[in-house]
Amino acid sequence: MSDEVNNGKVAIVTGSCRGVGRAIASEFAKAGYSVIINGLDEMALNQTAEDIAKIVGKNNRVVSIPGDISEEQASKLLLEKAVQLFGRIDVLVNNAELLDKPKKINGNISNQSSPTSYFTLEEYEFPDSNLKAAYLCTKEAVKRMLKKDEKNYSIINISSCHESISQSDSYEASKSGVNPFTSSKAGVECLTKTLALELADTGIRVNGIAPGIIATDTNKELLDNKEKKKQKENEIPIHRMGQPEEIAKVALFLASNNASYITGTILDVDGGLSLN
Repeated sequence: MSDEVNNGKVAIVTGSCRGVGRAIASEFAKAGYSVIINGLDEMALNQTAEDIAKIVGKNNRVVSIPGDISEEQASKLLLEKAVQLFGRIDVLVNNAELLDKPKKINGNISNQSSPTSYFTLEEYEFPDSNLKAAYLCTKEAVKRMLKKDEKNYSIINISSCHESISQSDSYEASKSGVNPFTSSKAGVECLTKTLALELADTGIRVNGIAPGIIATDTNKELLDNKEKKKQKENEIPIHRMGQPEEIAKVALFLASNNASYITGTILDVDGGLSLN
C-alpha cells in the first residue's frame, strides 16, 4: 500500500491487459484509486481486472472497458463511462501501444506482428495509432478535468527510451534503417511537453515515462534466449532488464502530491541505457 492514501480518486490506465500497463493499474489500485483499465483483448482485460481485485480486495473498484482508443468514438466512450461510474477522473495514464491491432499491408488486413522487409506506408499507420490514442484520450480527459474546480490532475504518457535513442538494429529489421516505432515515441515526447506547457496554469500536470528494456511479453524473444538476453543486459549500465513494477511505481509517484511541482518532464527509467 502506498504511503499516500487516494480513496475516492480515479485513474484510467490504457493498454493494461498485460505488462507495464497491468502493473501500473495494479499499483494504483493498491494505492486506493478506483481504476478503469482498457485494452483490445477483452478476455485478457477482464482477467486482469479479476487478478487485481484479488490482490487489493473487494473494497477497491477495478473496471474493464475494452475498445480501440485510436478511434475517436471509443476514446470518448471510455472517458464518458469512467465519469458515469465514478463521477470524476484524476489521473490518465496513456500506455496503449495497440500491438494487437490488425494492420493493413498493401491494402489488406494482416495480423503480422513483424515488419515487412521494407516498412510500408501502411505500417506507419500502426505507430500513428499509438500517438493518436494518447492524443484522443487526453483531449477527452482534459475536457472533463477542466469542468471541475480542483487543481490537482495528472496525465502520464508512457513512451520509450527509444524516443531519443536510435535503435541500432532497425536496419536489420527493415533493411532501410527507418523504424516507425522510434518516430512514434518521439511524437509522444513532443505531445507530452506541448500539453504540459499549454495546461500548466490549469492544475493539470503532464509528464512522461521513457522505459528502457522491460521484462514483458513484448521482449519474450529476448527473455527466451539467454545468450541474447545477457548480451543486451551488458549494454545496460546496471546490467539487468527492468521489471514492470519499477515503471508502475514511477507512474504512481508522478500522479501523487509528491510530484506536485513536476510537469513537462520525461523520466528515463532505463537502468542508465540512455546514458550510452
